[in-house]
Amino acid sequence: MPYGSDRSQYADLHLPGGRRRPGTVVIIHGGFWRAAYTADLGTPLAADVAGRGWVAWNLEYRRLGGGGGWPATFLDVATGVDKLAEVALGGDHGPIDTSAVVAIGHSAGEQLAALLAGRASTAVRPGDPSLPLAAPRVDLTGVVSQAGVLDLTVAGRSGLRGTAVWDLLGGTAAQVPQHYRTADPIRRLPIGVPVYCVHSKDDTTVPYAQSTAYVDAATEAGDRAVLHPVQGDHLTLIDPSSAAWATVVALLPDLLGGRGEPTG
Repeated sequence: MPYGSDRSQYADLHLPGGRRRPGTVVIIHGGFWRAAYTADLGTPLAADVAGRGWVAWNLEYRRLGGGGGWPATFLDVATGVDKLAEVALGGDHGPIDTSAVVAIGHSAGEQLAALLAGRASTAVRPGDPSLPLAAPRVDLTGVVSQAGVLDLTVAGRSGLRGTAVWDLLGGTAAQVPQHYRTADPIRRLPIGVPVYCVHSKDDTTVPYAQSTAYVDAATEAGDRAVLHPVQGDHLTLIDPSSAAWATVVALLPDLLGGRGEPTG
């Protein structure tokens, strides 16, 4: 379903074949915000979530090399999640429950998920290009981070995937500090939304320390954040047949408020 006029501004709705569990799951794919990586990465995950009884919303957005970057990528994911407010009203697919919405974000997609989780508390000024990030129409009630990039300042300084962070935000933390204050998950704590981090110590793409640092900082700030170590590499987490993915989906009932049983 489109939420804008660009070909990357869409989301795919995955519906359970039978009775539905309450709540909705948003899938946000990774790929270091680059156009070479698409929502196809999230399709198997969304299909698996729907097969377990939840409605899934597999979100695409403009990426680097395809019109993305600051602020387009951030505005897209905000608008894409807010589109659920219209979708929830019904249609051939029936009503969608948005009273509890959990985002699963992989790698760079988790940076975007964490941003969305706290956008109700985002401080923006009238006329600021990030204004649509505030006042969400659909609130995230929980997040599962799959090897997430949760400290953009450290990631940029360490050259994680080259200049990916600087390309996304338009410069270093010293050059565009406001962009980092708005977009860097670890700088925006507390967000008042639980974040469960699932990460492997053997991940050579996104360091395990990205998750440990975030969980420590979030806990100190008063948020509920828990680290769940798993086995495997960076991509094991997006393999629906893996034990790491089983860990992810096992967290969903808790984040949806214990609302695990199908209804209807």
